Amino acid sequence: MMRKTTFSILCLEGAILSFNVAAAAALVPSIAADFALSQFFVGRIIWLYMLPYGLAAFFYGPLVRAFDARKVELYCIFLFSLANLLAGLSCDIYTLFTARFLMGFFGASVIPLGLILIAKRIEKNKRGAFIGIFFGSTFIASLAGLFLSGIIHWRLIFIIPAVLGFVLWIVMYFYLPSFKEGLSRFHFGYLSAFKDRKIILIFTYIFLISFVYHAVQQWLAVYFSTQLFLNQFTISILITLTSLSGIFGEVFGGRLADRIGRQKVINLGILTMIICIFTLLLKLPLGLLSLIMVLWGLGWTFNHVGLATMLTDLPNEFLNEAASLNSGVRFISGGLGVGLGGAIMKKSFNLGFLIFGSSLFLLLFFSRILKLKNNISRS
Repeated sequence: MMRKTTFSILCLEGAILSFNVAAAAALVPSIAADFALSQFFVGRIIWLYMLPYGLAAFFYGPLVRAFDARKVELYCIFLFSLANLLAGLSCDIYTLFTARFLMGFFGASVIPLGLILIAKRIEKNKRGAFIGIFFGSTFIASLAGLFLSGIIHWRLIFIIPAVLGFVLWIVMYFYLPSFKEGLSRFHFGYLSAFKDRKIILIFTYIFLISFVYHAVQQWLAVYFSTQLFLNQFTISILITLTSLSGIFGEVFGGRLADRIGRQKVINLGILTMIICIFTLLLKLPLGLLSLIMVLWGLGWTFNHVGLATMLTDLPNEFLNEAASLNSGVRFISGGLGVGLGGAIMKKSFNLGFLIFGSSLFLLLFFSRILKLKNNISRS
């Protein structure tokens, strides 16, 4: 079993990591106004975080197989906090771009380590609940960041996690235990992992679902600003609703995955997302739009926690690579989704909603990818 102190530290790391992940998208209009730049140009702060995060994540899972994860995390949380401080104090957009790149690179260690430890130290029939709490803490922090993004100056959204990160580093130094047991030589096992068909199926699905989600999610703030002419506070509240429902979605979805199965929770999530995207074509009044944002966040997190719990059921020899692939594939595909989504949404938001909604609909019925349950059961 995992000690409560250790699990609490993991949750706090996830919270600090996530404080400004979603808020960054909501802040694009404010940052663009501050630097007198195009919102689509400033929107690069999203994928400049996501792509290095995704690439670095491939490294951390194999790394903690050979090196004490405690030391890795102490280095990473300190440098991640420094990068946040640089972002908060940036005097031009290129300094902010650099800071976001470094935030992604050093922040990528948190989620893989969390999944690896939960998989190794928590019983299979209880993992969904722990993973739900772990990711729920990230959504609580994301919610706080989004809410504050509509009230305080955008620079503080980066300075706050910098300060909290330095404080957590001190706590980790004294209370985070060593994870030296079971260490072996450093090696990348990705080629061996991808010889297993179930691994390919799962991560193909993760790539596609993350691509579509971020192609829509990360441009919602611009949609609300340029198409519906909403102010920054209202935009932040609407984006906040996706995180608010996401807290419930992660925690309840994790428990549900333990009870009714990972696959059913995954499918329920994507079906909800499909309904939400097509509904956005109607340009709803604020009340109904708020409800759609709640359902959108709920659908995404049901899908997310179902897949994350499914990954912890994989054989132990693939665990480190699977944990890294989860973050790496999600953020690389998400970054690519943001890029393509921006190009399409710039031409027409309705066209974008049609394309990405239809993509999710096809993914729901793409039987070769969705037959995950049977593949997992043979592991």
